[in-house]
Amino acid sequence: MNLPEFRPLASFLAPGAPTESPRALDGGDAEAPPWHELLAQVGRELAEPLTVALERVTTLAATGRIDRNGLRALRDEVERARQAGIWCQQISRLASGRVRQSHERVHLTHTAQSVLAHRARELHTRGIHIVQSLQPVEVQLDASMLHGLLNALVEWWLVGARGVVDVRIDTRAWPANGRLVCKFQHRPADLSDGLPADAPNPALDSMAWHLLEQTAHSLGLVCERQVDNTQAQLTLEFPRTVNALMESEASQAPDSGFGDSVNSKPLAGSHVLVVAARRDVRVLVRESIKSMGMVVDFVNSVAEAVAFCREGLPHAIVVESNLRNQKFEHLVTSLRHEVPEFVFIELLDEGSTFEISSISQTGMARVGKDAVATSLPSALVYELSRIM
Repeated sequence: MNLPEFRPLASFLAPGAPTESPRALDGGDAEAPPWHELLAQVGRELAEPLTVALERVTTLAATGRIDRNGLRALRDEVERARQAGIWCQQISRLASGRVRQSHERVHLTHTAQSVLAHRARELHTRGIHIVQSLQPVEVQLDASMLHGLLNALVEWWLVGARGVVDVRIDTRAWPANGRLVCKFQHRPADLSDGLPADAPNPALDSMAWHLLEQTAHSLGLVCERQVDNTQAQLTLEFPRTVNALMESEASQAPDSGFGDSVNSKPLAGSHVLVVAARRDVRVLVRESIKSMGMVVDFVNSVAEAVAFCREGLPHAIVVESNLRNQKFEHLVTSLRHEVPEFVFIELLDEGSTFEISSISQTGMARVGKDAVATSLPSALVYELSRIM
C-alpha cells in the first residue's frame, strides 16, 4: 500500500504560514496547491446537496406539493450542507492554533467504546459492522478533543467504508505508545479490476477526513494513512500514553509538563437536541449556550424528538418538564438501553434548582427556569464530560 505524505491543514492555513509555489508543494507539475484543492472540495460538499435541495424547493414552489419522502430528502440535503459548513469552521479553528487544551488522564479504550455505542445505529444503517480488539490504554490529552477525534473517525467510516471495519487499540513495544488502528474496504474488489494500486477514492478525502487529520495534528498524534485500490488503514499513535509517561517522568513532579490551561469551548461540536414547545424557553436555552460552540437542534414535541433520534442520536437531550409524558419515558428507556449513560437534562417550569443526574431522583440533571442562563451550561459540561 502507498503511504501518502501527511501534511496537516495547519501547514497551509495557520497565520504566517510560508507561501509556496505549486511546483514547490507538489514537487513537479504546476498543480493547484492543497489549500486550493481544499477550497474546491468545500465548494463541492456545500454546492452538491444545496443544488439538489434548490431543485426540490423550485418544484415545490411550482406545484405546491411535496410528499413525505421528498421532504425527508430535502431535510437530508440541507443537513449535509450544514454539516459541511460546521466541519469547515472546526477545521479553521483547529488550524488557527487558538484552541487551548487541558491535558488530563483519559481512558482511550472506554472513550472509543462509548463513541462506538453512541454511533452504532448510524453505522448499522450504512451496513457497517465494527469488529473490535481493544486493550486498555490510558493517555494524557484533552478529553473533549479526543471525543471529537473519534467522532470524526466514525464520520470518515460512514462516507468511505464498506462492510466490516476492524478496530484495534493496543500499545507498541517501543516506544510504549498507545495506538488506534482501523482497517476497512473502501471499494468493492470487483470494481478495482484494472485500476492502478494507488487509484484515488474521493470518499476517503472528504471533509470528515480533513477534520480527522487536523484534530489528530492539533492533539500532537502521529497519523499514518495507507491506501491501495480496495483497502484503507489508518494508524493513530498517542505519544503521551500514561504508562510510558509514568516511566519517563518518574523523577518529576506529578503535574510537571501539564499546564492549567482549559479549553475555552470544551464541548465544541457536541450535538444537543432541545425538546421545547414554548418559544420563550427555546430562546432562553439558545441564548444560554450559544457561546459554547455546540450544534443545537430544536423540536416542538416528543413525537418529533423520537423521529429525530431515528435518524441519528445527539449527545444530549434537553426537555421541558411539561413534555415528559409516557412517550418520552419510552424514548428514555430506548436510548439508555442503547447508550446506558445517555445525557438527559430536564428544564423545570420555575425556580433556580440545579441538580446533577447522580443526585436527582429522576436520574436526569434538572435545571430550574430561573437558573437556565447560569446553570444549563454547567449542567451540559458536567454531564457530557462525565461520559466523554
